[in-house]
Amino acid sequence: MPSRIFLAAMTTLLAAATPVRGEESKPVRLRVATYNVSMYRDGPFQLASELFQEGSAQATRIAEVLQRVRPDIVLLNEFDRDYEKDWARRGFMGRRYLQRPQAGLEPIVYPHFYYAPVNTGVSSGIDLDRDGQVRGPNDAFGFGRYPGQYGMLLLSRFPIDHEASHAFSKLRWIDTSDAKLPIDSETGEHYYSEEALNVFRLPSKSFWDVCVRVPGSGGQPLHLLCSHPAPPVFDGPEDRNGKRNFDEIGLVAKYLSGLPDLFVDDEGKRVTPPTDEPCVVLGDLNADPVDGDGVAGAIQQLLEHPRIDSSFTPTSRGGAAASLATPEVNGAHRGDPAADTANFGGEGYANLRVDYVLPTRGIRVIDGGVYWPVAGEPGAEAIGATDHRLVWLDLELPATPCDAANKPGLPRRSPTSPPPALAPPAPR
Repeated sequence: MPSRIFLAAMTTLLAAATPVRGEESKPVRLRVATYNVSMYRDGPFQLASELFQEGSAQATRIAEVLQRVRPDIVLLNEFDRDYEKDWARRGFMGRRYLQRPQAGLEPIVYPHFYYAPVNTGVSSGIDLDRDGQVRGPNDAFGFGRYPGQYGMLLLSRFPIDHEASHAFSKLRWIDTSDAKLPIDSETGEHYYSEEALNVFRLPSKSFWDVCVRVPGSGGQPLHLLCSHPAPPVFDGPEDRNGKRNFDEIGLVAKYLSGLPDLFVDDEGKRVTPPTDEPCVVLGDLNADPVDGDGVAGAIQQLLEHPRIDSSFTPTSRGGAAASLATPEVNGAHRGDPAADTANFGGEGYANLRVDYVLPTRGIRVIDGGVYWPVAGEPGAEAIGATDHRLVWLDLELPATPCDAANKPGLPRRSPTSPPPALAPPAPR
């Protein structure tokens, strides 16, 4: 029989774990980010080979940014995916980069990740660019020189429910309601042939619904809606990339609206979008609200969506300073340069707001920003590893009383302040 001491100890533990009736539950806070890291290479396995060695200057700087901001969940755009051994991801997440102190910072460990295939570099078997040949990056389902170039990688401190997560890379453009299919300006016919339209995939990379189980949220999943639409440039008068960008963003909006009979995942499963569960839209969406070359209203499909709370705009001092430094390309812009997330000024293009973290209503935004320190601040050199800047939001999820005590313990701080002396979570 159990001893009285044992029974007394168990009674104390159960009492501590049982919520008091009527006690208010405490919300759960977490930091969610998106970051186009530009970690693509000219050939397959080049990034993997580089990251399994020490000394990649770009990877070191990207790791430093992540260690400074310390997001709980982050989507990395333009991270090459190698399909055989998954070497690139393992190399970056391991002891050479993320788990190694950078610039005197604490290592960071992400025990969970989502890394599904993308359309870039996957041959369509069709002459999409109408040059008389079926080869090259323009004839792939998404522009790319090899499968997996410009891929996506989601990292998370919290468990990912892979059974409840879905990748939608194979959705056909022609099946999308109100599709803005490009028209040949000379003939007035569809720019793409009937043969091409029968196979043409709308996502240029992919569209993911990644289901994360955040401790303290009462078992309610958090859905990360991840994508990286085509840039609305590098085309002709038919504006095929601009229209594809519009409809890729529209695909996310349709998912938020719960439109039936559209979403079949890559495994052939028909998916009912989560219309009553919290979601966060993430990614380099390649669309600025007021500037740039995108189709008018593209990003407004999300910013003005009835489920999205876009009232908080992340900003930085660095973005405003960078705009002033290149007035020849940024001077005519109408948008607030402090909200810019990409520094294209050095390339002869204007800076834009193209990277987004957009929560659905019911998720409270506590704080956020664009990680763009000005010259002389910590991290100012590291951001030069890519032409994009990390965008982050501190979010507050509602918690049920039974889970209120099991909340993340990562304290919040400004990404430009010195890092706290925290040990990273142990890998699983």
